[in-house]
Amino acid sequence: MLDIIRISAFKDNYIWLLRKGASAAVVDPGDANPVLEVLQREGLTLTSILITHHHADHQGGVETLLAHYPAAVFGPASEFITGLTQPLSGGETIQLMALGVELNVLAVPGHTLGHLAYYGFDALFCGDTLFSGGCGRLFEGSPAQMFDSLTRLSAFPEHTAVYCAHEYTEANLRFAQAVEPGNRVLRERLHEVGLARGAGQATVPSTLALEKASNPFLRCSEPEVIASAKRRGSPSEAPVDVFATLREWKNGF
Repeated sequence: MLDIIRISAFKDNYIWLLRKGASAAVVDPGDANPVLEVLQREGLTLTSILITHHHADHQGGVETLLAHYPAAVFGPASEFITGLTQPLSGGETIQLMALGVELNVLAVPGHTLGHLAYYGFDALFCGDTLFSGGCGRLFEGSPAQMFDSLTRLSAFPEHTAVYCAHEYTEANLRFAQAVEPGNRVLRERLHEVGLARGAGQATVPSTLALEKASNPFLRCSEPEVIASAKRRGSPSEAPVDVFATLREWKNGF
C-alpha cells in the first residue's frame, strides 16, 4: 500500500513523501533536514526525487539528500535543477519502480516557464501552479499560459487529490470571498478552514471538486466572478481576461 506523508518545511511549505514498504520518493524537497528525519525514523530508503520547478524552496534540499541516497532526480529539462538525472518536458509517463507507481508528467507553465506537474493514482502534485483556493504568481509565464495550465489540471477527475506545495488556503479563500461573496460552498469552506488553522491543522490536500466549486481561478466563467473582474477593469468577459484581472488583483490583495 502506498502512503503519502506531509512534511512541513520553512514557514508554509509542504514536501510530499511517497512511501511503499521501505522505499520512498519525495516531491519538492526544499529543505533536506525534515525529510532526512522522516526517512531515518521510519527506516526508509529514498529512491526518487521529483521536482516541479527551479525555485530554491522546492529543490534546495536535493544536494544534501543525494549525499545520503543515490536517488534518481526527475525535473524540468528547461530549468536548472540540482542533480537532475531524468530531464522532463511534459507528456512523459514515468515509472517509480520501487514504489510501483506510474505518473503522467504535465507541462504547466505560468509560475515558471518549465513548471511540471505529476499525476497518477488519483493524486496531483502541482507545486506552485494550482493552490488550495488559489494559484501561483506569474513570475515567468503569461496569464494565457497559466490559465491554460489550470484548465488542463482541472480536467482530471473531480475526486483527484490536490497536493500543492504551500499552506496558503485561508488567505486564498479570503480573496476568493472578495471575488465571489455569493458562493455558499466558498463561505462554508472558509469557515471550516478557519477552524482547522486555528487548531493547527493542515488544509492540504484538497480535491479538484472542492477547487472547482470555490477557487476563483477555476471559475472564470461564473457570472459573479466575471462581474467582479469587470469592476476591477477586465477588458472583456473572456475567461483568460477574467483570470488575468483576478491574478493581478490577488497580487495586491
